[in-house]
Amino acid sequence: MSELRSRAEDQQKIYQRWAPVYDRVYRGILRDGHRKLAALAAAAGTDILEIGVGTGLTLGHYPRHCRVTGIDISKHMIARAREKAKREKLEHVQLEVMDAHALTFADRSFDAVCLPFVITLIPEPERALDECARVLRPGGEIILASKLGDGAGLQGAIETALAPLVRHIGWSSAFRIHRIVAWAERRGDFAAADILPVFPNGFFKIIRLKQRGLAG
Repeated sequence: MSELRSRAEDQQKIYQRWAPVYDRVYRGILRDGHRKLAALAAAAGTDILEIGVGTGLTLGHYPRHCRVTGIDISKHMIARAREKAKREKLEHVQLEVMDAHALTFADRSFDAVCLPFVITLIPEPERALDECARVLRPGGEIILASKLGDGAGLQGAIETALAPLVRHIGWSSAFRIHRIVAWAERRGDFAAADILPVFPNGFFKIIRLKQRGLAG
């Protein structure tokens, strides 16, 4: 079994355990990040892809005039998201089980691609970001919200030490901002437009990666 497949299966098991209680645990602490991420995505355009939609905590924050497609690798999370979309009459939302490493959408399908609190958990984040870039229209944005440190000082050392522990609850503490910025710099067609602190007290951050306009 490949390492990628093994890690994906580990995540599936984690998400299956967390799906029934995820909203109660995370709704409050992640609300500010979800709200701001959805607003930034809507400002970028009306066709939005959300990767790692989970139980759908972000869905109610998107304006109704947007067309939102949410995907998740976990069928258990998608089932919860579909229940929420039906209950809240979110008719502008479509939900699918899909792997972020291999999106089935056509090139240039979306104005914005959002990754709310999921990039640190994707086994091959650069590969997933390449897929995000592929399905993004020229001038669009990739918008990420997550726990992202800079690796400096005592906090960086603590984050690294805690990484194996928090992985068992579906989180990561050791993912660095510079990894995302480095991906954008290597490609050359993206620039980090903003790094915004969000609740609580900047513990989480939002990164906007703006795609440079291309001809055609």
